[in-house]
Amino acid sequence: MGRIVDLTAKPYNLSEEQINWVENTLSNMTAEEKVGQLFTNLFFFGKDEFSGNDLTNKQILEKYHIGGARFHGGEAKQIQELLNQLQTDSKIPLLIAANCDSGGNGACSNGTYIASGAQCEAAKDTSVAFNAGLVSAREASALGVNVNFDPCVDILYNWRNTIVNTRAYGTNADDVIKYTSAFIEGFRSERDMITCIKHFPGDGTEERDQHLVLGVNELSPEEWDNSFGRVYSTHIENGVEMIMAGHIALPEYQKKLNPSLEDKDILPATLAEELIQGLLKDQLGFNGMVITDASHMLGMTSAMRREDYVPAAIAAGCDMFLFFNDLDEDYNFMLNGYKKGVITEERMNDAVRRVLGLKAKLNLHKKKEEGTLLKDEKELEIIGCEEHLKMRADAADKGITLVKNTLNQLPIRPETHKKIRLYYLEGETNGIMASSSALEGFKAELESRGFEVSINDGSTRVKGRTDKYREEVDAAIVIANVVGYGAENNYRVKWKTAMSSDCPWYVWEVPTFAVSLNYTTHLHDLTMVKGYINAYHNNPETIKQVVDKLMGESEFKGSYNDLVWANKWQARL
Repeated sequence: MGRIVDLTAKPYNLSEEQINWVENTLSNMTAEEKVGQLFTNLFFFGKDEFSGNDLTNKQILEKYHIGGARFHGGEAKQIQELLNQLQTDSKIPLLIAANCDSGGNGACSNGTYIASGAQCEAAKDTSVAFNAGLVSAREASALGVNVNFDPCVDILYNWRNTIVNTRAYGTNADDVIKYTSAFIEGFRSERDMITCIKHFPGDGTEERDQHLVLGVNELSPEEWDNSFGRVYSTHIENGVEMIMAGHIALPEYQKKLNPSLEDKDILPATLAEELIQGLLKDQLGFNGMVITDASHMLGMTSAMRREDYVPAAIAAGCDMFLFFNDLDEDYNFMLNGYKKGVITEERMNDAVRRVLGLKAKLNLHKKKEEGTLLKDEKELEIIGCEEHLKMRADAADKGITLVKNTLNQLPIRPETHKKIRLYYLEGETNGIMASSSALEGFKAELESRGFEVSINDGSTRVKGRTDKYREEVDAAIVIANVVGYGAENNYRVKWKTAMSSDCPWYVWEVPTFAVSLNYTTHLHDLTMVKGYINAYHNNPETIKQVVDKLMGESEFKGSYNDLVWANKWQARL
């Protein structure tokens, strides 16, 4: 069974009144209501892509008694209205989560980006991470969010890993602890909200994506204890309330904890009792709540039948199950697993106590009784406010990084490099996390400074005469706005056609700079480029400041880690 929750201890620290509410609520629950508390449902604006049901949101709450909610898409006012309605219609108040790892933009489409984990690391200033956490809490709470499924406390060891390339706060435990602690401090500083760190037992050691295949952390027990183990121990000691289990195996440690395991027995942490109950709750002493990562990911679905792994996740020690596939089917899979004893009575009550305990810690029950649980439209004024935009500008100034300028070709100014040719490289244009185009933003910003800007048509292989190119172009800027999610195991530069004219054949013809607006390791595919900048995001402030720095009107202040070279000696030339 493992460790039983102690609601008087960290991270709950509940009062007698709060514990009484938890126990009274639990004792009056039906089996169906207990099962419902284990689920976090994903609400969409429009068609529900996952559960394929025709129920209204109110009917979902009444029939399945869900304990938590997350939402996808939408602007602030629309989201606030949804969350207010969900809390109104739910018998027991909901834990409502968002993925805010870099500011309020993780909660709503018009939220304020501050800085990603990679940008916080580059800035080498904990105030940037603090502000990212602060703005995340302020803007998400205005919508009605009370849980943040962030920050990522993964360690980026493998340069090929694009799952946490921008979300990780460093390449070693010390940096990850430093900047994620600052983020959480900012997140907690003004708002009463729950923090959920992820992805236990740790991403970043390999290149594959748990959305598409079982993730594997191959570290030995000793290596893990001295890296990811230190990260998790620090945050547990600091009172983190929730940990998200990833669909990631830790085979060497699993076999140490259970020597009878063979390779065929290795499961992701979400289904591995030796990792959740043994390592996390018993050995590391985590007394909070564990939630699975999204249950449609192949790291979980490839383990066994869904009918089996839905209840197996709770039996293994997870306390909440993230997202339905089919509402009715998954709910009954969990209910039947409870009735058959896959989930014991003790394990069920422990899981539900942990869920209700977080609701009590937030005093959601009191706020519902008092009528203060719902959010007012006036609270939305904080989203995108001037103070937050100044924080975004400060983060951009400190984070934007000049990785190389080996031919000493800066600055680029209209007096000396009037004619600029732009080359635009992008990733997914219709994916879950597809990025908006930044090409027009760069063009407009450069033209406002007095440059003449042309855009290359990379759909052709025709390059033309080099003397003519030098007459038409004074400098070239390659904009890599490569963003992707869940469609490939890693994301790299893709050209528009074979031997595209976008390929940097022109680096010896004119000064050429590549600017990445997301991933930090594009030098793997752009080793020939003699000037390279990591800018971390495509918002207008970042674009403005990249141009400032290219022109020499502002110095480059960001730092880089050695993974930017992608283990390629040519990249440094």
